Amino acid sequence: MKVYREDSEIVKTKKAVVTVGSFDGLHLGHLRILDKVKEVAEQTNCTSFVVTFEPHPRLVLSQDYDMKLLTSLEEKKEILEKIGIENLLVINFSKEFSQLISDEFLKKFIVEKTDAAYMVIGHDHKFGRDRLGDENKLRNVGMLYNFQVAAVSPQTIDGEILSSTKIRTALAEGNIEKANSFLGRNYSISGTIVQGAQRGRLLGFPTANIRPHEPKKAVPMKGVYVVKCQLENESHYGIMNIGCRPTFENKRELVLEVHLLDFNRDIYGKSLKVYFLKRLRDENKFVSKEELIHQIEIDQQRAMEIIRSTNFCLCKQNSIWRNNK
Repeated sequence: MKVYREDSEIVKTKKAVVTVGSFDGLHLGHLRILDKVKEVAEQTNCTSFVVTFEPHPRLVLSQDYDMKLLTSLEEKKEILEKIGIENLLVINFSKEFSQLISDEFLKKFIVEKTDAAYMVIGHDHKFGRDRLGDENKLRNVGMLYNFQVAAVSPQTIDGEILSSTKIRTALAEGNIEKANSFLGRNYSISGTIVQGAQRGRLLGFPTANIRPHEPKKAVPMKGVYVVKCQLENESHYGIMNIGCRPTFENKRELVLEVHLLDFNRDIYGKSLKVYFLKRLRDENKFVSKEELIHQIEIDQQRAMEIIRSTNFCLCKQNSIWRNNK
């Protein structure tokens, strides 16, 4: 996949089928749009083109809102490449850029940059300072600049329309199953393993403390989770605790720590990717070290039962995810 910035020179050998959006999460609703992009591109001998923004527009326009991201730019790149998108244009979203009206944006970035023959949009997509960049506006502009427009109907699960906001809410409520079903894959957080207080080692359950690569990454509700981890070329199941360590410290900031099952190596400084599979329980404060150890043993037993009995590939609607979770 070729990746461009707004100041890149794009060599245009084919017309483009383009879609525009923040695409935070790249959930099943987004994948439906991207499938349409690829389908039209193949039918018309065009190239597939995604235009997105970095940082997320809300981080610029709503600075008083604590926006949490489902996917970093690097994660978006990885997913888009996996599903076969050929080109990605990343536009720096600034306050100055936000002042462009829809006509200016379409002319400068869609017509001149990508040489669009088609635009594919979601059911409720709007862009530009005037918020007039909807389906009707695009069809009018398309007649002027000779591109066609295809609109994609919303994706629903159990009658509920998918959205990035609903996934963030599900994560904040600890509803991992709903978040994963909307994403079409298991939600993940990548980070660097850093040294902690090493209390887990003293308790007989060593944990790896994780500092997320993306500081704005959405973290699920405090509690204990069954997870699957990717460490370099290795996969390991584990139990993750997200919380403030109320038994020992009651820290203000969240701590993300994972106990890898049947694993005991020094991995400080390495990168770990954690896939969330199932929530086991709330974070609790225990009256003694022995009570905590007993609960960890129960958690480990439950986790092993879940791992043995359940296939965590929640994304059977999209074959690209079937072998990596």
